[in-house]
Amino acid sequence: MNLVIVESPAKAKTINKYLGSAYQVVASYGHVRDLPSKDGSVLPDEDFAMSWEADPKSAKRLSDIAVAAKAADRIILATDPDREGEAISWHVLEVLKQKRAIKDKPVERVVFNAITKQAVLDAMKNPRPIDEALVDAYLARRALDYLVGFTLSPVLWRKLPGARSAGRVQSVALRLVCDRENEIETFKRREYWSLVARLATPRGDEFEARLVGADGKKIARLDVGTAEEAEAFRKALDAGRYSVVDVESKPAKRHPFAPFTTSTLQQEASRKLGFAPNRTMQIAQRLYEGVDIGGETVGLITYMRTDGVDMAPEAVAAVRGVIGEDFSARHLPGAPRRYQVKAKNAQEAHEAIRPTDPQRRPREVARMLDADQAKLYELIWKRTVASQMESAELQRTSVDILAEAGGRKLDLRASGQVVTFDGFLALYNEDRDDDGDEDEGRLPRIEKGESLEKRAIEATQHFTEPPPRYSEATLVKRMEELGIGRPSTYAATLTVLRDREYVRIEKKRLVPEDKGRLVTAFLQSFFARYVEYDFTADLEEKLDQISAGEIAWKDVLREFWRQFSLDVSETKELRVAQVLDALNDLLGPHIFPDKGDGTDPRACPSCGAGRLSLKLGKFGAFIGCSNYPECRYTRQLAVTGEEATPGEGGENGSALGTDGVKVLGKDPETGLDVTLRSGRFGVYVQLGEAEGKEKPKRASLPKGWEAASLDLERALALLSLPRDVGVHPEDGKPIQAGIGRYGPFVLHDGKYANLDSVDEVFTVGINRAVAVIAEKQAKGGRPARASAEPLKSLGEHPTLSGPVTVHAGKYGPYVKHGAVNATLPKTLTPEAVTLEAAVALIAERAAKAPATKTRAASSRPKAAAPAKAASKAAKPAAKAAPKKKTASKAGAE
Repeated sequence: MNLVIVESPAKAKTINKYLGSAYQVVASYGHVRDLPSKDGSVLPDEDFAMSWEADPKSAKRLSDIAVAAKAADRIILATDPDREGEAISWHVLEVLKQKRAIKDKPVERVVFNAITKQAVLDAMKNPRPIDEALVDAYLARRALDYLVGFTLSPVLWRKLPGARSAGRVQSVALRLVCDRENEIETFKRREYWSLVARLATPRGDEFEARLVGADGKKIARLDVGTAEEAEAFRKALDAGRYSVVDVESKPAKRHPFAPFTTSTLQQEASRKLGFAPNRTMQIAQRLYEGVDIGGETVGLITYMRTDGVDMAPEAVAAVRGVIGEDFSARHLPGAPRRYQVKAKNAQEAHEAIRPTDPQRRPREVARMLDADQAKLYELIWKRTVASQMESAELQRTSVDILAEAGGRKLDLRASGQVVTFDGFLALYNEDRDDDGDEDEGRLPRIEKGESLEKRAIEATQHFTEPPPRYSEATLVKRMEELGIGRPSTYAATLTVLRDREYVRIEKKRLVPEDKGRLVTAFLQSFFARYVEYDFTADLEEKLDQISAGEIAWKDVLREFWRQFSLDVSETKELRVAQVLDALNDLLGPHIFPDKGDGTDPRACPSCGAGRLSLKLGKFGAFIGCSNYPECRYTRQLAVTGEEATPGEGGENGSALGTDGVKVLGKDPETGLDVTLRSGRFGVYVQLGEAEGKEKPKRASLPKGWEAASLDLERALALLSLPRDVGVHPEDGKPIQAGIGRYGPFVLHDGKYANLDSVDEVFTVGINRAVAVIAEKQAKGGRPARASAEPLKSLGEHPTLSGPVTVHAGKYGPYVKHGAVNATLPKTLTPEAVTLEAAVALIAERAAKAPATKTRAASSRPKAAAPAKAASKAAKPAAKAAPKKKTASKAGAE
């Protein structure tokens, strides 16, 4: 029996059908081991010794694989054909050796770029050993990511409360997003005017020409900067006599695009289909592993993690055959096209992403796929076929025109183009991210020397626009251009940035959160070298040299660690005041935007005498007044909106003034101002101002409420909570409605019952409330407190004393260490959670622990939670460093 080991069960199922009964195909379910999420997993002082660990599920699968290996005659490692695939095979082999499941049995490594019967059978005939150079490159990358994440993240936790992690690639990608936001915020709009004449030929055909020169001088796009200048030119053009000075027409070609790489597929799927990179890769994985086509499971595309742009000769021949069948003979070039990689630091050479069989046209396989799979397959198929088609042929024409008026000579130009042969454009055209369409309209027949009739003159005002924020597609493109990261890391890196709440997506654009900007500013101030684009790209190049066998992987680690460890040690004496000074300077334009009226943006809007500055507290960063405690004014870091970010405003922040406060009106009962404010914990409404030790009544905006649309009536309704609904008809006890930690509720006799929506809190009547309470009682009320007995024990905490356990809670499963409980995310079951994942969740929860009591208070029928949270925001920075935490492995990339 031959044992074949692959990563995924879907891949195993497909390959098993190809190989027959003489083979047993098993899946490892991806990576089987990883570096534990604790200190000491990589030991620089012990020549970078690495400690690997399998989670419980992987350990069981490895045991099953070992049993199968002991019974097999030959072991074949058939994981993916890239660096990660080589690493998985190496890990599996190392474990099998430790379990003594190999002995003297032959172990072979096979790779195939497509999961088709022919590709798999051909691979089985051409086995090779494990590629040690690729494994070394993987080890170096994993060690580097671990060392950066687990060394730098604790520095962030100590010096920058609220920060979650730093990573070798993650932090540089975040800097790209933050740098672009800085460009937008500091952008100064510039006025300019365009002048366009609508002219007609002697034959009556109209066209437009643009002013490009005057009195022998060229006029660039921004040269006409005022209305007065534009009006002077308009009058001259209006009085001018027009004649054609020159007509130039020349042919041009537009060549097809190369087949997809991982990066270009993610970009184009984002532009054309609206898929996030992570979604694109999930769908591509399914198409690669195989779908049922006519009773046979077949891989529809080749391997989807690649930098390669060329195709195998037989694939090119097949594509040319499709072109010959579906298009005219003129659409097929005389010779096949060849493409070369243009990306910096391209990875190991693989084929481009292409259909395994171009004869499977999209319309034929669409009925066997779901909608998204069909869309992505069609995109890949069209791009592949178009890449071997003939170039499009164009005719580009430019016309130079002279306008003579009162002794002045004004130059105009008209240009246009027409497609004379569509070529590959008959099938496919690449979308653009931010550039306008370069195609221009077709010009009528214009002859040199003929006079033209003026029909109209238009002077149009314009303003320069800031650079657009990155979309996921354009960020991937920029990372590829800079040589940062690799195809397999792009989607994961973007996911980490969102999960860490360093960026958010608005209108399909990446917007840095304040937390992300603080982390970037801190790293640029104290670890500038490690977020430089060139440094990160050079490190990627060294990893590629390792994979090519040109340099030793531990030499790269030694060189990196020598300087990195010194830089980290220098921050131990870093004082909070130094951090604040650096962040205040670097983030000044963001956190203290110019008001535009000449006043000091750092003057306190509350007391008038104090100055605003960045503060660091237990809950993170905020803006506070220098006159604390006499003045307790605080707000979030930045005021978002059009004033702070030209072109694209934020959401809730745009409703506030530059001081973070908006007056909604006066409370008719007390006469006090009702204001909308931005605090450290979000947007809230407040009644009146603080007087002495008396705290004003406050209420946080519920989820789904937009600050921009909040009016006085709704604000007063929010401040009135909890609301008395009436008395229960059976026991005469009161019923209240409110908004708590777990959403809208009604409360009766100490028991809660959930309402369907926030709006229902303000309208629910006694009948509805009694019915909701009765339904809750019929279900037994809220579950009793879970048993103290754990579902399972994960082991001792790696850095702190005490066990880490898994429990069943009334609001779902959670992990526990000491007094810290952390709820498991929906994607993680109690059976699947590992010690390293639990430690990471507990560390994150511990960082938020002081806020727990405050948040819990909002579930009681008192409106005290927002007030308590906001009052804490005014307290000075905490002096004590947070407890030691363990970095999650996600922070490493």
